[in-house]
Amino acid sequence: ELTREAALAAGLPEDFVLLEEPQAAVYAWLAEHGDRWRREMHVGDCLLVCDVGGGTTDLTLVGVAEEEGELLLHRIAVGNHLLVGGDNMDLALAHYVAGQFAQQGTQLDPWQSVALWHSCRAAKESLLSPARAGRASTTHPISVLGRGRRLIGGTVTIEVDQQAVSDLLIEGFFPRSQLDDRPTRQQVSGFREIGLPFEADTAVTRHLSGFLGAHAGGQDRAAVRPTHVLFNGGVFKAEPFRQRLLDVLGDWFGGDAAAPRALGGTHDLDHAAAKGAAYYGWAKHAGGVRIRGGTARAYYVGIETAGLAVPGAPRPLRALCVVPFGMEEGTEADVPSGEIGLVVGEPAHFRFFSSTMRKEDRPGDQLARWSSEELTETDPLEATLPAEEGIDEPYVPVTFRSRVTELGVLELWCVSTQSDKQWKLEFSVREESDA
Repeated sequence: ELTREAALAAGLPEDFVLLEEPQAAVYAWLAEHGDRWRREMHVGDCLLVCDVGGGTTDLTLVGVAEEEGELLLHRIAVGNHLLVGGDNMDLALAHYVAGQFAQQGTQLDPWQSVALWHSCRAAKESLLSPARAGRASTTHPISVLGRGRRLIGGTVTIEVDQQAVSDLLIEGFFPRSQLDDRPTRQQVSGFREIGLPFEADTAVTRHLSGFLGAHAGGQDRAAVRPTHVLFNGGVFKAEPFRQRLLDVLGDWFGGDAAAPRALGGTHDLDHAAAKGAAYYGWAKHAGGVRIRGGTARAYYVGIETAGLAVPGAPRPLRALCVVPFGMEEGTEADVPSGEIGLVVGEPAHFRFFSSTMRKEDRPGDQLARWSSEELTETDPLEATLPAEEGIDEPYVPVTFRSRVTELGVLELWCVSTQSDKQWKLEFSVREESDA
């Protein structure tokens, strides 16, 4: 939303679209292959896009289907925007090298530690660069300037070994794991600085297994099984990282014969997102191949039923479908239902649910009961909606209208049946855990 506000302030038209980088990477691959992509992928195939950049990891699943004899692509799922990436690797290497300096009797101060971080980024990129393959030298010098007048004389240098760096980063960020492993959650301290929600677990492979497991769709399988992998992001310039991820996927899904394989062709990891975004803009106007981006879940709101109170028992809850599975971004729908009382003028909890299993429900369908496998409750929203002027009633009768924006946000509009007043609740539909 902040990006949207900045774009509008910069003078862009209001009908612009924000495109996730993994999806843009797929468009870049399509632009490179043209119609040849239909010979490499077939109906039922599932493409995993793994994008690990400088500060983030993004995961996306894209499926291949057929409609009227034509192959088409549709987005199955989009993972959380994980704050773990190349910057974490640089910091991990800096921590390792600082230990090497300490063994030589050099204790680094904060200024030197920052300089070391930048030096470790350059060393990592040099040692793991594809251009490094075949070179005789397998080490890279890392120097830290001394403090004081004799800067040059106080410089300390050590050599870091290519294999040691590769092992440190591969095991720290792409360790071998099991398909049922999940990211570790550290106990949160009672007090902490306010900042970005950086991931506690740096293992991309465990985040990947959690992502594939979350979108199994309740079928008799532990996780979605990708058939192809598309790498994106600067981290995957290093072949060892790509190979380790493919090896882990092979361990999960049956070895060499059945393992997901990397998409063929040339891949520009530096410019794929920009090229893919440009291709998307062209395809949108010229009628080229586009990825259908419907929601990967159906969404529901919890409606508290009226009736006699029972001591110690909450009132029964009904789930009203407001967004069906696969609803396209940029579309909206009226939700058929009777009048529903909306609490205004005081704090209230609004409960939302989602489902990857109930793919046939339509807006207006109501569920009186469900299992925990069918519906998952998201984090509730707590808000105080403004009351209408001159009306003292705690409830306002409303009906619903839902809209999924091009930014991947579900807007649930509560429309008064007595006036032209309406209220909006919203949350993201592109994340695994909605909030």
